[in-house]
Parts: sequence; structure tokens; C-alpha cells
Amino acid sequence: MTLVLRFAAGSHKGLIREGNEDSGYAGPRLLAVADGMGGAAAGEVASSEVLGSIVRLDEDVPGADLLTLLGDAVQGANDRLRQMVEEDPQLEGMGCTLTAMLWTGQRMGLVHVGDSRAYLLRDGSLVQITQDHTWVQRLVDEGRITPEEAETHPQRSLLMRALDGRGQVEPDLSIREVRAGDRYLICSDGLSGPVSHQTLQDTLGSYYSPEQTVQELIQLALRGGGPDNITCIVADVIDVGATDTMSGQFNDVPVVVGAVADAPPSSAAADRSIADTPAGRAAGLGRGPQGAFGPAEGYEEGYGAAQGGFGPAEGYEGEYGPGEPSVYGTGEADAERPAKRGRKGLTVSLAALVTLGLLGGAGWFGYRWTQDQYYVGTQDDHVAIYQGINQNLAGLSLSSVHSSYSRIQLKWLPEDQQAHVRKTISVGSMKDAQSTVNDLDGWVQLCQRAAKATTPATPPATPAVQAVHLAATPTPTEKNRGPAAAAPSTAPAATPTPTPTAPAAPAPAPNATPPAAGAQGDQAPLSEEELSRANSCPKQ
Repeated sequence: MTLVLRFAAGSHKGLIREGNEDSGYAGPRLLAVADGMGGAAAGEVASSEVLGSIVRLDEDVPGADLLTLLGDAVQGANDRLRQMVEEDPQLEGMGCTLTAMLWTGQRMGLVHVGDSRAYLLRDGSLVQITQDHTWVQRLVDEGRITPEEAETHPQRSLLMRALDGRGQVEPDLSIREVRAGDRYLICSDGLSGPVSHQTLQDTLGSYYSPEQTVQELIQLALRGGGPDNITCIVADVIDVGATDTMSGQFNDVPVVVGAVADAPPSSAAADRSIADTPAGRAAGLGRGPQGAFGPAEGYEEGYGAAQGGFGPAEGYEGEYGPGEPSVYGTGEADAERPAKRGRKGLTVSLAALVTLGLLGGAGWFGYRWTQDQYYVGTQDDHVAIYQGINQNLAGLSLSSVHSSYSRIQLKWLPEDQQAHVRKTISVGSMKDAQSTVNDLDGWVQLCQRAAKATTPATPPATPAVQAVHLAATPTPTEKNRGPAAAAPSTAPAATPTPTPTAPAAPAPAPNATPPAAGAQGDQAPLSEEELSRANSCPKQ
């Protein structure tokens, strides 16, 4: 029994993002997707460099240990990002996720960091074989929220692990036994976010080839709104005997898609590593940036022809294309051609008017859509809720302040919360925005109480008062996908305001003045849980 992989890959920037920060690579031995983060801090550079660093794994290394190869390659990629940031401080904050599989012919080694995903379809059942390194996944693991709640949680993009050049990376490494008939999917969250697990299972379980399946999956993500970059790889494990006549029909030329195809890695070392691999030879064939089996023509600008499937049949490119049989065999028939050309000109004019009308309508509905969006950000030194999206169009801001909360000052928030608010916190509705503000207000009140607790209420001769030792906590890495999402580092986003004696209150009134602080003896002492959480508060 000889097992081979038949694979296809595709990538699309989606319907919202200005560029594509995803990178994908599919070869005879290596399948990998990297989802860049950092926005202006060059997420596309990070994903491209990481794939450029690990692509050498696609070369056959007999007898090599899979997990050692994957672990060393990922650490090397992380070191490369660190070196780039040291050389160019403007790249500080860039990073990416990585999900990759290394194939030996009988087993598959899996390495995973972040929230890109790998799935296995076996016997008609689809199973996610990676675990998201996100804040909401941690909440699910701890039983604080359900998996269904995690799918719509406003902080679902808050990463706990990523490749960002900081310290030692801690990837998940595992070995999987492979069977003939298995189908693998590796994708960025631009696919797994808008497309449900059941829909993924139904689509992957169809009788489509990997090429057709990739096209259909990208189309489904676009129909779901295309809120993020979309990259996916589909690979089938097929049993091909040594004498099987089909064995020569499978293409083993690597496919490179996304940012790594549009802007190859900049480092000389990465250039050399790619040049000496099947990826380098694939690039020499002149494949376009969408890869050998990328989206069908028409995906580049929205749905286009891709929505219809595969476009017109070959030979029907024009009105009198090379494949269209001529019906003009006589002089009389030839004389009729100018009239038909004139009708075509009128048709084109009407089509242009209709197109302009549709574009105008789309622009209006697009603007109305932005006004139904909200995010939490900063206004001067305090927190505010903004209506719209955190982007500019032709120099005009697409958002404005909806509510301002002068009492929720950034200086009282833990450092990680300050960072999230400055990057902006994406929310699904005004209700979610108010809930997020409640959480931040709760942190401010806790940190203010903790600060009072550290100040002696009587002269030094009296017994010492309660002290709270403050220390900075690790800050989760936030993917910058437009308006960023965030959550407190030790509590779920939906946790009520952390006051010890009262339930969660409604969102604080805009520009409300905080109540006058009473003496230390007027408030209850901090509980053990509050003391633990107060360790995140800044020193005042």
C-alpha cells in the first residue's frame, strides 16, 4: 500500500480587509497556513517570513523525527521574527499564527500555535484536531462559557499564543496516524469563523475534488460576509499501488498562496531556503499569486464569476470568440452584423447605468452597515464607545464617539486592559459595548480601592493597614483584524462588575463624575479573589 496526498490551496483577502495577511503553502510533504496579525505592524510580513522559514521541511529527510523537525523549525521562525524587529523597530507588534502538518507517507506530524485550525474528516465525521490558543477557548475549557457562546463572544479573537519573536514559543506538537480516505483541512479563522462546523462537514464530505472543495469553502466564507482574510488547504490521503495507472495523475507541484505569494520573504536565508525546495521550483513555473489551485477566476474582487461556479465554457470569451460557431455564411448575413453591433453598444450603455446604480446603492447600504457597528476605544485619557468602524475612507473617518466615560480613566486600568482599549475592542452590538464598558469600570473601581488600601489611614505608629502588592501580568497577544477584540486577563468578558457588595450595574452614564472617595474604613476590605485580581492593577 502506497499512500499519497492530493492537495489544493486557495486564499482570498475577504470583503472587508484592504490586504491579505494570510499565507499558505501546500506541498507533497508540508501543508501550512499562517495568519498574520499586527495590521500596520506588518502581519503579512510575519506570515510570509514564517512560511519562508519552515518551507524547507517539504524536502524529504529520511529517518528524521517529525516532532523535532517541526519544533526546531517553528523556533527558528520565531527567532527570525525577533531578528527582524531588532533590525526595524517599526515592525514591533507583528506576529502570526501557524498550523502545519508534515507528512511521511504513513504518519502526519502536527504543529499548532494560535487560532488557525486543522480538521480531519474520517468516515463522514469532521473533527477539529487543534485547540485554539484564545481567551474564549480557555473560558470554555474552564467551564465558564459554552462552545456556542464562544462562537459569538466579542473577545473571541484574543490570542494567548502566537509567533511574535518574543521569548520561546510553545507550540502544540502531536503525531497522527493516517488512513486512506482521510481528508484534512487547514484554514485560517477567516473560514472557520463565518462558516459553521456542520457546513464545513457537509462541504468536505461531498464528492468534490480538493480543488473544487477549496473554491466552495472560500465562496461560503464570502457569503458569510467575508469579514477576514480566508485561506484554506484541503488534502486527501489516497491509496495508490505501485502498478496503479492513476499514480502519475496526481500533481505534486507545491502551491503558494496569500501574502507569501504576493510578497515573498525578504531575508536572504529564507530566499535561499525556498530556492532549494519544491516551492522555489514552483515559483519558477510562473504560477500566479493565487496558486495552482486558488479561487476560480472572479474571486479577486468579491463574488464575480466565482459565484456562478466556473464561468463560461472555453471558447465563449467574447461575442464572436474563437469557440463560437459562425452563422454568417452569406453576404446578406454579413450585412446584418453592424445592426447587431449597434444593439450591443446600447446594451453596454444600459449595463453601465445599471452598474453605477448598483454601486451607488451598495455604497449607501455599506455606510448604513458601518453605523450599526460599535467598538470601545480611547478618547483623550478615558474610555469611550464609538459608532462605526475604526477605518478611514478617502481621508474621512467612518466612526464617531457615541458615549464618553470620563470616570473610566486609562491610568487605573491594568496594563493589558490599557493596551486592548488603545487598540480598540471590537463588539457585536451596543449591548456588548456597554457590557465591555461595565467590565472596564469594574476594573477601575477595583484598582482604585486597591490603591486606597495601600495608603496608611493612620499615622505610622498605629497598626499597619492592609497592603496590596501589585505586579504586571502577562499580556495576551491581540490579533489586529480591524477593530481588535480584548478581554480581562483573569475573568470572562461577560463577568459582572467586580465589586464585592453589589451586582453588575448598567453602563456608567457618559461623562459621569465618580463619587467622592470615603475614608478607608468606609469600605469593606478586599477579598482574597479581589486581592489576586488587584495584582494586575498599575502602581499609582
